[in-house]
Amino acid sequence: MNNLQVQTATTADEESNPLRNVRLSFVGCGVMAEAMVSGLLRRRLVDPARITASHPRANRRAELEMKYGIHAVESNRDAATATDGGDDVDDTPARSTIVVIGVKPQRLGVVLGELKGALTPAHHVLSIVAGARIETITGELLHSAVVRAMPNTPAQVGQGMTVWTATPEVSDQQCAEVAALLGALGKELRVDEEKMIDMATALSATGPTYIFMMMEALVDAGVHMGFSRQVAQELVLQTMLGSVLFAQESRKHPAELRNMVTSPGGTSAEAIYQMEKGSLRTVFSKAVWAAYQRALALGRK
Repeated sequence: MNNLQVQTATTADEESNPLRNVRLSFVGCGVMAEAMVSGLLRRRLVDPARITASHPRANRRAELEMKYGIHAVESNRDAATATDGGDDVDDTPARSTIVVIGVKPQRLGVVLGELKGALTPAHHVLSIVAGARIETITGELLHSAVVRAMPNTPAQVGQGMTVWTATPEVSDQQCAEVAALLGALGKELRVDEEKMIDMATALSATGPTYIFMMMEALVDAGVHMGFSRQVAQELVLQTMLGSVLFAQESRKHPAELRNMVTSPGGTSAEAIYQMEKGSLRTVFSKAVWAAYQRALALGRK
């Protein structure tokens, strides 16, 4: 397996779709789980009749059923053990079930207790709970086929970056199913070592925080110069978007790209001098490291 290969999911046909005849059970259906449901249905990877989600509030369950045509239940155990009903697209039974655990970290212990002993060899678990160790999940569930993943906020618009790893008990077919599911959120990258999930938590999952804060600072700078906030925000958003797309297409090192736009004695050179003087690189490095340490601490709780 090449750990550096990043894949993007596209609309699948009936034969090539790894999620064909797979049932999905979402234990907890918050923002990220809903993004998964939306992405899967948008790409027609799974029929809504094969999706069950749990949520404690009745109005939220009604909203999910009306919006997506899925089945919503109150009990987490009922969601995890749901089976195909007569309203499925065809009469082919689901060959496996992915149980997606998407609850808040502070609720995980209770939820794992509710699911303990309920899963069969036909189930494999996908946890998107921040900081939750695979060892904790397998031990509490008494189930060894577990995937741990860490998506990020842009997944809500199909432009996410998700890093994931799997236990040896997750088969190649099940890994293909997970890759297709996570690809519905944007891009996915499988890694061999679980510690890389904590590293990704600090870099890519927390990453939007750094970008949004930089965006806010640039907009404020524009307002300070005299732009309206609306104009400053439009300038900043398009500049950041265009820069990212240019970097992605050029495939050049960021330092090379920076040199391309930095003329001797020019505005970029002066701006870079001030950023280096303010230790911007060091601040970013310390921020990512602090986030990494926090991710590790969450896993020890």
